[in-house]
Amino acid sequence: MMMIFKKKGKKFDQKAYDDLFFNIENNLRELGFGDVSVNKKMKDLNKILYDILLKINNSENDSFNINKNLILKYFNQLNDDEFQKYVVFERYLNDFYKFCFELPLENMIREAINFKDYGST
Repeated sequence: MMMIFKKKGKKFDQKAYDDLFFNIENNLRELGFGDVSVNKKMKDLNKILYDILLKINNSENDSFNINKNLILKYFNQLNDDEFQKYVVFERYLNDFYKFCFELPLENMIREAINFKDYGST
């Protein structure tokens, strides 16, 4: 969603960004992590997010092409013998990108919550 906002020339709402990380932080605390662990994990997650945002799209034009090596760096469980899991993951991300890109920016976050995977219908 952050990439779509940028491509459409708009700034991603700081409140939406804060809410995302607030929810992650709360989930970590519910899992039993303490203050020091939560702070370290949040710092690591923030670095990973920006690494992915800066490198995920290896296309020079407006299309969306996923950087396979980057995805496998952070999601090594997708690296099976025939990359079947990766193909499903890539298709999901591409469908989600297309879905979000067609939405008006003011509705994107609300509607993205309702996004259904093409395979689950």
